[in-house]
Amino acid sequence: MKIKIKVKPNSKEQSIEKKEDFYIVRLKSSPENNKANLELIKFLKKHFKKDVKIKSGFTSRKKIVELED
Repeated sequence: MKIKIKVKPNSKEQSIEKKEDFYIVRLKSSPENNKANLELIKFLKKHFKKDVKIKSGFTSRKKIVELED
């Protein structure tokens, strides 16, 4: 299953919020050196309890993520 995500790095706390057709994910880490992407994968894996892969948007705040069964 693929989902659309808008990432907000450098937030005070981690959170996930469902909008109409995408999720807003707030992350504590900065976008430098791939830290935010690694935190995003870890956070989504814990939230959805499934394996997670970023399909597109590695350097963008808007990403498409695939959840695997």
